[in-house]
Amino acid sequence: MQFSLEQLAAFVAVFEKGSFSEAAAKLGKHRTTIGQVVTNLEDQLAIELFERIGRSAKPTEDGQLLYRYAKQTIEQASSFDKIALSLSFGQQEEITIGYCSFIPNEALVRIRIRLLNAFPNMKVNFVIKSKDEVKQGLINNEIQVGIVNVDTRTAMTSFDTSVVAHASFALYAATSSELQSYPANRLYNKLKTSKQLILSAYLEDNLGDKITLSPDVEVIDDLSLLMNLVQQDVGWALLPRVNVIHLTEVLQITELEIDEMKDYFRFPVSLWLPHSKPMLEVKKHIAAVINEFVGELKA
Repeated sequence: MQFSLEQLAAFVAVFEKGSFSEAAAKLGKHRTTIGQVVTNLEDQLAIELFERIGRSAKPTEDGQLLYRYAKQTIEQASSFDKIALSLSFGQQEEITIGYCSFIPNEALVRIRIRLLNAFPNMKVNFVIKSKDEVKQGLINNEIQVGIVNVDTRTAMTSFDTSVVAHASFALYAATSSELQSYPANRLYNKLKTSKQLILSAYLEDNLGDKITLSPDVEVIDDLSLLMNLVQQDVGWALLPRVNVIHLTEVLQITELEIDEMKDYFRFPVSLWLPHSKPMLEVKKHIAAVINEFVGELKA
């Protein structure tokens, strides 16, 4: 059976938009053209993919079944195109790294130095972004490397995703805080009634339900500011242990010991990159730095 990528792209767009008109706008085509392309695909497959209801298009059971396979085929074709195109180019002249705000500055400095040694002529830009912003930036080619704290690997995506480390998080309060004097078997309940400071990146990455304990919450955008507020006893917070350990000589904050917590919170650190030959070497260097940095916790 022969069908084209154009047909699959039209099918996927209509499925995701729920409308031939919106799918046409997304693909830069006329509505009539998209309608005819999907109809031709239905004729070839001898099944109905959508129920036409006014201006909307509701997927049939067959359409719902085939969507995932069509989506994977489109993603795979996109990856093939990007890799094939990259083979004709040499080293990247400039890259932008989009990272979640929990990534320590020290780690970013080490990444820059490592890349400077490996690629002396390559320009490297750093921008703080949410997970969704990083993803969109990769799609638009505005970002070439994403460092995020989620694991969203799937069988086939339009960019390379891999978990390179797992960062451990613990609860911290100012060394001078009254929380430090509470016994471990009573501290959990005390935290429920004390001010909790949360990094906005955690909420953007849908971690809020997992880490919010107190109803008295304040959200902070910048990790350095968050740690300084904890140091000044404004509230307690969940912080990456690697960040705190690298600043123990500067920050006066101490890890809280709680009976109800037998282990640390652990979140993945993932690298997102386009499928590109020149980026494979960049990925190798960045992954090595992150592994070394997180590994220092175990030393």
